[in-house]
Amino acid sequence: MELTHHILIVDDDSEIRTLLSDSLTRSGYRVSVSANGAAMMQTLANARIDLIVLDIMMPGEDGLSICRRLRAAGPMPIIMLTSMSTEVDRVIGLEMGADDYLPKPFGTRELLARIRAVLRRTALAPPGSPSGSGRVFEFAGWRLDATRRKLHSPANALVDLRAAEFDLLLALVERPDHVLTRDQLLDLARGRATTAFDRSIDVHISRLRHRIEADTKNPAFILTVRSGGYKFAVPVTLNGAAW
Repeated sequence: MELTHHILIVDDDSEIRTLLSDSLTRSGYRVSVSANGAAMMQTLANARIDLIVLDIMMPGEDGLSICRRLRAAGPMPIIMLTSMSTEVDRVIGLEMGADDYLPKPFGTRELLARIRAVLRRTALAPPGSPSGSGRVFEFAGWRLDATRRKLHSPANALVDLRAAEFDLLLALVERPDHVLTRDQLLDLARGRATTAFDRSIDVHISRLRHRIEADTKNPAFILTVRSGGYKFAVPVTLNGAAW
């Protein structure tokens, strides 16, 4: 029997804590709630938590600071909630280490969908994947900076990638020589950016190949696996070490 995931909601608004707790409980999750960072740390010390839903705007230590502290301590899955919905706010939250970002107001169905997606991605995470900042992947002379979200060519030119393209490439590079289905890629890539994938994975793969492949008709990096999906087919290093 599959163990029930334990979700921790950290929000200073008691009505939101109650609403989300009731909704997640009805969906089969175990739920704990905390009103601030101090209460959150006490809960983490006494229970095994699988994912944290974390509000940004809280009195005292804010959610961004808490997220940075959590990420420095380990790979805890985090979904951030905020009333700020600008792209800058979203990028800051993701750079602090959040797995996903949801602006208020939001529907509980959307939050549930994002929780399921993040938990699926966590199950797909490659063994030994490091947390925190400073992850730089390299392959065939290319350099992918996962923290700064930048891709440099072998000639050290900065390659302009759309958010969806970057997230898709990162999902592949993190799992070299592993076949990933389209659904898995959608889960892995879409959760990193709130921008919806309005086109199919195949279209994004085609665009990405045009960015990095010398011959898009005979790709060397991103291979199509018949009846399977896609795989990244060249060796990868992380921070200079074999990955």
